[in-house]
Amino acid sequence: MRIGPYELKNRWILAPMAGISEMPFRSLAFQLGAALCPTELVSAEGLMRASNRTMRYLRHDARWERPFSVQVFGGNPDVLAKASLVAKEEGAQIIDVNMGCPVPKVTKSGSGCALMSDPPRAAEVVAKIAAATGLPVTAKIRAGINAQSINCVEVGLALQEAGCQAVAIHPRTRVQGYTGAADWTLIKALKDALRIPVIGNGDVKTVADAKRMLAETGCDAVMIGRGALGNPWLFRELEGGTGPSTEERHQLIAAHFEEHLRYAGDERRAVRQFRKHLGWYAKGLAGASAFRSEAMTIEPAAELAVAIDRFFSTAIPERRGAAVEEDDGVDYRTAYG
Repeated sequence: MRIGPYELKNRWILAPMAGISEMPFRSLAFQLGAALCPTELVSAEGLMRASNRTMRYLRHDARWERPFSVQVFGGNPDVLAKASLVAKEEGAQIIDVNMGCPVPKVTKSGSGCALMSDPPRAAEVVAKIAAATGLPVTAKIRAGINAQSINCVEVGLALQEAGCQAVAIHPRTRVQGYTGAADWTLIKALKDALRIPVIGNGDVKTVADAKRMLAETGCDAVMIGRGALGNPWLFRELEGGTGPSTEERHQLIAAHFEEHLRYAGDERRAVRQFRKHLGWYAKGLAGASAFRSEAMTIEPAAELAVAIDRFFSTAIPERRGAAVEEDDGVDYRTAYG
């Protein structure tokens, strides 16, 4: 699969997730086999102001993040084009436009999934970004606004005509948010209608899910969100590799925490942000519930590092037949870009 001049090494892509798809996690996913890992959604207005908080989202590890895809959101095509130039100056090689976020604070400004209700404006966004930056432009869309307005094929065709290089689809509507089942037949419908690559997304948690999506929809690549939370080794398994040993899991989690501390800068913020990753990493391991209860009360980074070593250095999968909590702890209202 190609996006502009970039040939992806395989068909597995990490979904852009707010508060999750930060540089340390993206780098891990790349190292474990993901072919593309877009940033979490980045405000076009924030890029225009060059605010410190927004510019942090553009930090990336060029050793691993190739190609570097920056996902932007906004409602004004001219602002998005100028903001994408800022992203290019900071190293972006692909600009991905968020047309799928259903969160009201995003859509009320005409951004995110609001673009699904205005295909001409969505197409204008793509055309203006491509003209301004010369970079390949991709987009992530949804099924539509609601069950009465499923228009993903119409939007996809408009984006293709505007020069979009690939379209990812999360086949739920804005009204559905992240509830209910993803309608994979819409991925197939989009793939059948477009010439450009189509990336399927939604309800992929295992290797079997990913392979089944490819077989049922004919999509060119699979984008994985919640399935990678706490299990970035999934990308390696998709390429025929193995899951982690106890030692590898421990070493990777400890290294992830160290990288996150450096990335966040502020110790207190880093610890509080990383707790959610620990909850996901612990899922399915014996003693996970007690570990999570302990970890959620720890504030000093040094103490959390000790707790990580103590638990993950010996943690083994829960015995077969034991109850495993299904709640993965992510707030899907804000986590998916």
